[in-house]
Amino acid sequence: MRPYVIAAAVLLPTLALAAETRVGDSAYGDWRGDAPGVVRRIAPADLPPPFATRSHARAGNIVQRPLGVAPVAPAGFAVTLFASGLREPRVLRAAPDGSVFLAESGAGRVLRFLPDGSHSVFATGLDGPYGIAFWPPDRPRFVYVGTTARILRFPWTPGQPRADGAAETVEADLPAGGHWTRDLAVAPDGSALFVAIGSESNVADLRDAPPGGVAAWEAAHGLGAAWGREAGRAGVLRFDPAGGPLQPYAQGLRNCSGLGVQPATGRLWCAVNERDGMGDDLPPDYVTHLAQGAFYGWPWFYIGANPDPRLGGARADLAARVSVPDVLLQPHSAPLGIAFYTGTLFPPAYRGDAFVTLHGSWNRANRTGYKVVRIKLIGGQPEGGYQDFLTGFVLSDTAVWGRPVGIAMAGDGALLVSEDAGGTIWRVAPAK
Repeated sequence: MRPYVIAAAVLLPTLALAAETRVGDSAYGDWRGDAPGVVRRIAPADLPPPFATRSHARAGNIVQRPLGVAPVAPAGFAVTLFASGLREPRVLRAAPDGSVFLAESGAGRVLRFLPDGSHSVFATGLDGPYGIAFWPPDRPRFVYVGTTARILRFPWTPGQPRADGAAETVEADLPAGGHWTRDLAVAPDGSALFVAIGSESNVADLRDAPPGGVAAWEAAHGLGAAWGREAGRAGVLRFDPAGGPLQPYAQGLRNCSGLGVQPATGRLWCAVNERDGMGDDLPPDYVTHLAQGAFYGWPWFYIGANPDPRLGGARADLAARVSVPDVLLQPHSAPLGIAFYTGTLFPPAYRGDAFVTLHGSWNRANRTGYKVVRIKLIGGQPEGGYQDFLTGFVLSDTAVWGRPVGIAMAGDGALLVSEDAGGTIWRVAPAK
């Protein structure tokens, strides 16, 4: 009966904490304060000074999920195990034919799931598959896959269990090393695709000037683009569906691990892992829509015109040109995936909202993240805060059984969430 005691320990705080709103200092905390319904609002004015707290390395001890333990959703929702036994399941992406594709990164393959949980191997033999996109977006003929070094596309007919032919390389020689994830998104009209490429480091080594000078470099690579080992990184790039040169779209994004297109507006959104080494509570991770040509700060600034003191005041000319993100998340939560809810299965209040997976901290004294949060959007615009939606992946200060990564709305309107610690996918839907 011991596993059920653990499950109760996870569930009991939910009843006491739901519907709380935390602002300012109270928005900072750890996993013990998480529960479906809890809302946090972090504003740029709430940030502590650099190095106000130490930076810690405290990776979670991954344990097997105890019998009877499952993620916890708001009252009125049921959470059921959809798939298990997977090797590092990461990005989930819904296809127009009602199926859902999974990048099983640890196995080097892409799987295609049907609503009943059955699946087929769509493609295999891939190097770190992550991002998945369908093109054209309304009636796909290709499935694009972002791997560590290349962007591939596979011919596909909707309804088919696997690729219709061999892969074609669309973009070769993506930057190697550093962050390896390469998420993808498609413009609503199908005119272009986008790829997110994270930085190589926390603090860029920019002692040497870029070739041709800063002005020439930015003209070719985008406002605020870093150079040297960071060339072509820390941003979102745009490319033609048939391939060709990668073009800058938005820069200064230390690691945009998750891309998504907001259906109501056509805007491209990004879930960003910010830098480490400035303390447990700095700087916030964030979720934001991306404006073409915008600069979001890395490596010189963070959350607006706040300079990274480790760079000695370099690029002060950029201070007034840093775009402030839409929604700030507790630092080191590690957001990885984003999906917008457009179905009718959930209550109407959820329609149009964004859901974001938080992989969880390894670099904070008190564990944070390890959950799925909801960002309420009013008229397509975020309210400013975020709300716990799916919790219960942490068992204690030292033990973790799940780390959420991918999220997608299945064809029946349920949400599917992957987690790569235990190798599972969970289905969230209103209880019958």
